[in-house]
Amino acid sequence: PYSTYGWVMAAGNIMMAAIIKQHQQQALRGSIMRRFSSLSAGLMARLEGACDRVSTNPTILERHGDDESHPPAVPPQCVAYARSTEEVAAIVRLCAEARVPVIPFGTGTSLEGHIQAIYGGVCLDLSEMNAIVEVNEEDMDCKVQAGVTRLSLNSALRHTGLHFPIDPGADASLGGMAACGASGTAAVRYGTMRENVLGTTAVLASGEIVRTGGRARKSSAGYDLTRLLVGSEGTLGVLTEVRLRLHPLPAACSAALCTFGSLEGGARAVAAILQCGIPVARCELLDATSIEAFNKYPKEVDDLEPVPTLFLEFVGISGAAVAEQAELAAECCAEHGGGAFAWATSEEERRRLWAARHSTYYASLNLRPGSKGIVTDACVPISRLAEVMDATARDVAEFDVVGPIFGHAGDGNFHVILAVKDDDPDEYLARVKQVNDRLIRRAIAVGGTCTGEHGIGVGKRDYLEAEHGAQSVEAMRAIKRALDPHNILNPGKVVDLGVPAAAAPQ
Repeated sequence: PYSTYGWVMAAGNIMMAAIIKQHQQQALRGSIMRRFSSLSAGLMARLEGACDRVSTNPTILERHGDDESHPPAVPPQCVAYARSTEEVAAIVRLCAEARVPVIPFGTGTSLEGHIQAIYGGVCLDLSEMNAIVEVNEEDMDCKVQAGVTRLSLNSALRHTGLHFPIDPGADASLGGMAACGASGTAAVRYGTMRENVLGTTAVLASGEIVRTGGRARKSSAGYDLTRLLVGSEGTLGVLTEVRLRLHPLPAACSAALCTFGSLEGGARAVAAILQCGIPVARCELLDATSIEAFNKYPKEVDDLEPVPTLFLEFVGISGAAVAEQAELAAECCAEHGGGAFAWATSEEERRRLWAARHSTYYASLNLRPGSKGIVTDACVPISRLAEVMDATARDVAEFDVVGPIFGHAGDGNFHVILAVKDDDPDEYLARVKQVNDRLIRRAIAVGGTCTGEHGIGVGKRDYLEAEHGAQSVEAMRAIKRALDPHNILNPGKVVDLGVPAAAAPQ
């Protein structure tokens, strides 16, 4: 969706960050190899027999230990590429016998260190499991292998009049999206992955294959294993297939922008829109710093006024229905200090607008070239969104850090992109940490969550008990121990059970 110049600039930023991190990554790779027992020649040979390709190439290892989060890469000891559920099961069985950690990998777009091999082990790359197994148009569902990405699925669905609307921004794998409980800009209308995964095929820590859920739109049969696995971040099972709920493409669609004098006014307008029952398809609120970053970044839309701005999208069965929704939303915005709507009138203009909105992460990092983002992911009750966003904006200013604020205001989920560099002084990083910590604790205090869509990983593990309580977290550990008694599935993520036995330092 970007111009050629835009892609060059984005690639330049990524390359710069990679160069800055190079020495630290090499040191970490050496540390992993020193800290944990080497994978035996026998295990390597059996892994090579179980799948088509196993790699120990240092560049590939680093790529598979590095996601979009700030901490440097923590690479695995090898990468095994699977092409079927049976191959995944064979690899997991071998690792279970050797007590070697297994870290599932989709596209590497996670934001909380989910793919870091903090205890060494085997990265299980599912990207070659990219088949769309079936599409049931009348029932509006499909089954895909875990490596299929959301854009490739929607491309394949174009002739059906259906689409899969969950849109986290990145072209993530659908297995990874299910594993992290992802959502994104369209969640206000279509829900999250939890509401849109009907069933799964998963490989347990023993190597056994289980199938959960089904094609029925509701069921009261037994424990809901699908919901247990969705959002488990690869710690309870490796998802190899997901069955997804599809939705009709809207007959009519329009998008608009509305500016506000304050973040609080925009947030209160969002609450009013939802209370009026207006079925918005997307409802995104960006602060003035986000708009400034947006304007400085290569894009295919005109610069915007650098003030808090609400991005809205309306869909319906006709143009008249969409116009009625928009008129009511405009009234709600006006009541809370919003300006006149600026319309994206054509499909191409609307596409460019949302493509630019999805570039906000990289645009934010571009405010400090060479940085990576600590991405907050708080989600709060809609009635508390205005006060929490406003308090966060004051913190960003008071602590003097770079932190554009934007998010999916329609479901109370917002992000601060705290741009940090590897060579930042400790004093700056301490201020960033304070802003992040204050935001998370503020969100939890008003009945919210530390993560609305990115997951816990390692980055937010310390906040799990503050949100759920010690007893609930212990119940989570009990589930983990029951399904993964040797702690080999993505160990150290969500709840930490300590160093897996085979990964103990020599």
